[in-house]
Amino acid sequence: MKKKKRKNKSIILRVLILGVCVYMIATLSGLWNTLSQSRKELEALKAQYDQEQNDIEELRSMLEDGSQSQIIEKAARERLGFVYPDEQVFIDISGN
Repeated sequence: MKKKKRKNKSIILRVLILGVCVYMIATLSGLWNTLSQSRKELEALKAQYDQEQNDIEELRSMLEDGSQSQIIEKAARERLGFVYPDEQVFIDISGN
């Protein structure tokens, strides 16, 4: 009887160890996916940061040149959509 009881414990132990291993592999796989998504998001944020830094440098150079009218004109065109009265605006609707 002792052999049968010991064999049952051995099988149960092996099943438990296998279950823990499967759980760990699934968890690591999920964490790996999360890590890769976070890296992609970090790269996108770095690109956005670089673009913002370029915009800041452009605005600083405009301020140093003393061309406040250029800054006002750029803001009116980009943010508010203003144009000169005799200016024609063409909008590309093809999406390219």
